Amino acid sequence: MKVALVMGGARGIGAAVVQRLAKDGAAVAFTYISSPDKANDLVASIEAAGGKAMSIRADSANPEAVQAAVESTVAHFGKLDILVNSAGILHLESVENFKLEDFDRMVDINVRGVFVAVQAAAKAMKEGGRIVTIGSVSGVKVGFAGSSVYSMTKAAVATLVRGFALDLAPRGITVNNVQPGPTATDMNPPDAPYLDAVRNMVPLKRLGQAGEIASMVAYLASDEASFVTGSSFTVDGGYTA
Repeated sequence: MKVALVMGGARGIGAAVVQRLAKDGAAVAFTYISSPDKANDLVASIEAAGGKAMSIRADSANPEAVQAAVESTVAHFGKLDILVNSAGILHLESVENFKLEDFDRMVDINVRGVFVAVQAAAKAMKEGGRIVTIGSVSGVKVGFAGSSVYSMTKAAVATLVRGFALDLAPRGITVNNVQPGPTATDMNPPDAPYLDAVRNMVPLKRLGQAGEIASMVAYLASDEASFVTGSSFTVDGGYTA
């Protein structure tokens, strides 16, 4: 049985990834920070279906908490085969009004948190491990005013992935990046006033579903993707076409 750790797995795309990996037969640990009820419900649903799961409270802005999450996963399940970095935050603001504390927290979670998780996981993994980050099409196409810092963090993640892939290739560990387009998650609630405009920017005229992103993650985490590394895969309904 493969063992996976999903950073930021209690809701949204992260929760869909947890569910998909568990459905595919992996034992899955995942972190959460502000949704303990959702985390508990997710563990219960996976266990009710005969799977194995555990939740770990860990703020991805805290390097020690991220490292401890990796250690707890290995201690509980005995190993680590798959890491998925899904933890991330979005703060939109024009450059004139963007607060430095908001800038720092977004970088801490979206960039440094990814680095720390990959570093810790790489030390725990044996040959043939799988690492997948959840980036964003915003790293390719800024799209909206006020999203400069968020876009910068996602572009940074895509670059880190290419470098990580080279570092870890001698051990057969693959590292890839999934870049969702507009997706129906908490970041894009159904009552958001901008959703109609966003849909019209997507050639398929709809938002993506979290499960569709999880499907790409599942492939990259599988044995079938052993020759795929250092790449970013866009799942955006044609938004960046």
